[in-house]
Amino acid sequence: LSMRLERGRAWEARAAEYLEANGLRVIARGYRCRLGELDLVCRDERYLVIVEVRARSSGALCSAVESIGAHKQRRIVLATRHLLMRHPEWHSVPIRFDVVAYDAIDGAEPQIRWIKNAFDAG
Repeated sequence: LSMRLERGRAWEARAAEYLEANGLRVIARGYRCRLGELDLVCRDERYLVIVEVRARSSGALCSAVESIGAHKQRRIVLATRHLLMRHPEWHSVPIRFDVVAYDAIDGAEPQIRWIKNAFDAG
């Protein structure tokens, strides 16, 4: 495993803990298909929550949230459609796309932001 992938998995694990502490239930991690990858798939009372986890150091050119462009969003939406094809039991559940962003990960206290409804499937 590459160093980058291992680091990414570590931040995903941290985000999963954070989300579970805040009422979500993580039901899948690292869902992969040829269309893309979903970092975390969660449930709350109402939604199937697709979570993109991003981590950036303080010298990064853009913030963790800004690093999720239209192309990345499209890939997340396509991977979500693939997931739903394989799980018909979730078809009637509304979907929300969230972002958990860690900035200044090279500092003593990385800043975490949980952005609910960060983008839509449009």
